Amino acid sequence: MRKSRIKLALELIAIAIALFFLGNSVSDFRVYEGATVALYVIAICSIILLTGYSGQISLGHGALMAVGAYAAVLARYYWHTSGLLSLIIAVLAAALFGLFLGWAAARLRGPYLAGTTLALAVGLPSLANQFHFLGGEQGLNFDIGAPPKFLGSNFSTTKWYFWICSLAALIIFWLVYNLLHSRFGRQWQAMRSAPVSAAISGINIARSKVLAFTISSGVAGLAGALLVMTLNLVTPSAFPLSLSFAIVTGAVLAGITRLGGAVVGALIIVAIPDIADQIAIKAGGVERVSANLPGFITSLLLILTILFAPNGANIGKFMSLRKKKTS
Repeated sequence: MRKSRIKLALELIAIAIALFFLGNSVSDFRVYEGATVALYVIAICSIILLTGYSGQISLGHGALMAVGAYAAVLARYYWHTSGLLSLIIAVLAAALFGLFLGWAAARLRGPYLAGTTLALAVGLPSLANQFHFLGGEQGLNFDIGAPPKFLGSNFSTTKWYFWICSLAALIIFWLVYNLLHSRFGRQWQAMRSAPVSAAISGINIARSKVLAFTISSGVAGLAGALLVMTLNLVTPSAFPLSLSFAIVTGAVLAGITRLGGAVVGALIIVAIPDIADQIAIKAGGVERVSANLPGFITSLLLILTILFAPNGANIGKFMSLRKKKTS
């Protein structure tokens, strides 16, 4: 296990180096998309931890992202905290919120838990309109700070955000991987597969569920803070219900128990709007088609994946089959 962790650390370092050179060789628009992919990886990792390992179904992770986002923005806007401290506050605030939510969720299961989190995703972001200090529908600006001067005057803010999101994604991936392969991860797997046997063996089911929900919420809160960082603004409209569905779809596409598939799921989710725009252009640029097509494609992918690949996209298996055919 220790060798596998060292190997993963070396692979993540290699990926970080590759992303460094990639970010300097593509346009700012592609760099922005790369930052979006990175924050989606973080959000999908939170779903894999919660649903894939502890067995708790959440359809409202967009609301947890909103909690983290507003916590980071309020800390930055009113207390003038540093960018790093703002992101840490986002994680802690979302984790604390998840602690209370998880305490209630420990008594729910299946469709009841899914329905509760779904209602949260619908209602929580709209509360920002009711409180003036949250900025209402116009929102609050979120400027995490200019890039360090040693990067040069030509280093764009978009690239700086890409670096932050990519580094955060690599760190979260490493931490979640180690957590899932620890004693807690094994307890969550046992709890998901055979809750009665797990309870008999001495696992505190309620406490394990709350812990999983708390950690997953903190990770989702970081993704939400990074999302509004790339937008430079936090508003309720940044966290629609479709965001929660997109995260779940990405996790299902990844394979709900495959942490490495989070990258695949994030890439697909980020690519969907571009695909929808291309289809809309070929259809004559109908505005209604362009607005509704991304949601339709996301829903269709989710249904097809559940029907034909319920274990997610197994890229490794696909590559091995391709090698056998070519040999």
